[in-house]
Amino acid sequence: MSDIMSILSTAYKANTLSSTTGSSKYVAVDSSLYQGNWTGTYADGKKFSLNISQVNGFRAQLHYQSEGTSQYQQVLIKDSSFRFGNTKFTLTDTGTAQIKNVVTDPATGSSYLDTAQATLDN
Repeated sequence: MSDIMSILSTAYKANTLSSTTGSSKYVAVDSSLYQGNWTGTYADGKKFSLNISQVNGFRAQLHYQSEGTSQYQQVLIKDSSFRFGNTKFTLTDTGTAQIKNVVTDPATGSSYLDTAQATLDN
């Protein structure tokens, strides 16, 4: 049992550290580019929404909703993007973002990348 915990701990640390390393640093962002309600539809027709609030420096509060999923999380914005759960949000233009979500099929266990566009509601 200790071997399993050691492996999981090592993998967690490697994953956590690798997601925060890189040549760029966290810098304050323009809150007006991110803050608000974002909506979109995945290729399979499932609608989603992201409510980004309390953008301060490079930190923000996020509420993600998609059919059957509701997730709250604090995120760190770096290089015009941030990750939450199995999803990545990337700002592509003012009021437009790309959402990439890793989905695992419960029947087969296989994973695929679901990509969608999100727009900022005014």
